[in-house]
Amino acid sequence: MADLGRVALVTSFLLLVYALVAGSLAAWKGRRRLAESAQNALIGSFGATVVASAVLLAALARHDFSFQYVADHTSRELPLGYTLTAFWGGQEGSLLLWLLVLSGYSVAAVLTARRAGREVLAWVVPTLGLVGTFFAVLLVFVASPFATQAAVADGAGLNPSLQNPYMAIHPPMLYLGYVGLTVPFAFAMGALLARRTDERWIVATRRWTLAAWAFLGLGQLLGAHWAYVEIGWGGYYAWDPVENAALMPWLAATAFLHSVMIQEKRGMLKVWNVLLVVLAFCLSLFGTFLTRSGIIQSIHSFTQSSIGPWFLGFICLITAGSLALVFARLSLLRSKTRLESLVSREATFLYNNLLLVALALTILWGVIYPILSEAVTGEAASVSKPYYNFFLHTFGLPLLLLMGIGPLVAWRRASLRALGRTFLWPLGAAVATGIGLLAAGAGSSRIGVIAYTFSVFVLASIVLEFVRGTSARRALGGVGWPAAFSSLISRNRRRYGGYVVHAAVVLLAIGVAGSSAYQTVREARLQPGGSMTVAGDRLVFRGFQTRTEGNHRAIRALVDVYRGGAYLGRYRPGKNQYFAEDQVSNEVAIRHDLLTGGDLFLIADQVNSNGSIDLKALQKPLVNLIWLAGLVFLGGSLIALWPDAREERRLAQRYADAAVRI
Repeated sequence: MADLGRVALVTSFLLLVYALVAGSLAAWKGRRRLAESAQNALIGSFGATVVASAVLLAALARHDFSFQYVADHTSRELPLGYTLTAFWGGQEGSLLLWLLVLSGYSVAAVLTARRAGREVLAWVVPTLGLVGTFFAVLLVFVASPFATQAAVADGAGLNPSLQNPYMAIHPPMLYLGYVGLTVPFAFAMGALLARRTDERWIVATRRWTLAAWAFLGLGQLLGAHWAYVEIGWGGYYAWDPVENAALMPWLAATAFLHSVMIQEKRGMLKVWNVLLVVLAFCLSLFGTFLTRSGIIQSIHSFTQSSIGPWFLGFICLITAGSLALVFARLSLLRSKTRLESLVSREATFLYNNLLLVALALTILWGVIYPILSEAVTGEAASVSKPYYNFFLHTFGLPLLLLMGIGPLVAWRRASLRALGRTFLWPLGAAVATGIGLLAAGAGSSRIGVIAYTFSVFVLASIVLEFVRGTSARRALGGVGWPAAFSSLISRNRRRYGGYVVHAAVVLLAIGVAGSSAYQTVREARLQPGGSMTVAGDRLVFRGFQTRTEGNHRAIRALVDVYRGGAYLGRYRPGKNQYFAEDQVSNEVAIRHDLLTGGDLFLIADQVNSNGSIDLKALQKPLVNLIWLAGLVFLGGSLIALWPDAREERRLAQRYADAAVRI
């Protein structure tokens, strides 16, 4: 079985090398049959990678401990579901998953993106082949998942923190996002190499970019919920370097998705858009480097690794090569259209872009500064949470405000009188909210009041846009409100799907502000029968309960919760002691309050030998809006991604006319 896996990987590697070399020659010389051959090699590499992946999954399912990877990351007591998720629980398996997703994306994108043009597509194939070749080199020569050893009786098991249902979907979701950013990058480079710098490559990759961006966003929210329920520290985002590594390409991709609308509408920002694609892709590679290089200490990282220098070299190669190509094609990327007014939708999109990129780069500096500091001075440095929070407030709050301003401002140039009429209702709602919050005593957090006020402004702007659009459709079509609303969305899915995504970001902002700025934290050491109070809830410790559950021993503290004279239930925070892994994990208890959207979060920090417990309790207002935001984000993304037959016909006619003019 191991030999079959190795042969499949070598086959995939050779096919990718052929796609790179033959595809480059075909694009350069204009040889159509050779280009088709290179494309077929790309398709074949996907098949070979599927075979290699099937071999590893079969070895995991059979507990074949002659595979070193299986022995290092599973055990016989590990449930089958977690055994299979060990596919991406280690370095070699995660690299194989990366190559599998990349080759799948490559085949699907090349076969469906004909609109980009034959010349562009000819260069896309070797670009995808280059990226695939790099990962195949790592799997064949550096970190093979098919290394074998003398079979052992049992394996080392899986990291307890990964034994969670969210680990079945969170990493693959992130991979679909990370790797998906390769597609717009490859088409951007293909367009530059083919000297075709119009909007065709953007149109051809629009849905691929949206899908990758959506997967990356959902993956981060799933990871945040995993951290919230599994790690046992009371939060969902700790500005961990690897968490930041997933956030940075998402911010760059968000800027790109906004910026391309200006290029499609006005033919502007061509250089900027290409640079954003390069930035997003390089940041996705950088995130992989952080996770697998062992250069940082994180619960997400594989601390022993020999592939760090390979990744660093590849990132430098891609960055230098991409920038050199952009510089060589500057004359083709210059736009004749100029920004007409600082008060226009184009201007608000530009401000939005600058803030998103600034936030991504400041986070990047926070991640690399400790690495550079230790390399230069030999002393470990750290960038703490206040650094990130400062820039989140500095750039994030204006970004939140711009989400409400942008849709209300006209293209090209907006008059102050028209703006005044348009802004009347959203601004009035925001001011009333701010005054109401201060009167209710929420002024203890200035940032919280500002975030809530801006959020109401954005929500009011979104509602206003939907109401105005629906009213116009109803007047034109003579139909009822539901039919007019449905017609409005179906005729401009990208625009109104984007508004739904904006609403999701607002819910996220409200949830983050409420659960951080207004949370209550209490800690106490309790004997059986002892109690503590947090935000009006009384917690009474009743003792411990211990039992064996499969591959671990569960130790639970029994905590009764009362509010006033009402009994709210018994909750069981505690610890799990894992046998094969010889590790202990925190197991939190959470009481959800559906009425307020908040949580009572209980952590058994220490289980003491004298029968007492060190109990930590957090009251986190509105935290469940963060998870609701994920559902709304998914809905908005699906609306924007849903195929639109009218748009397809319009684009087909547009580029048919362009071809005739050429």
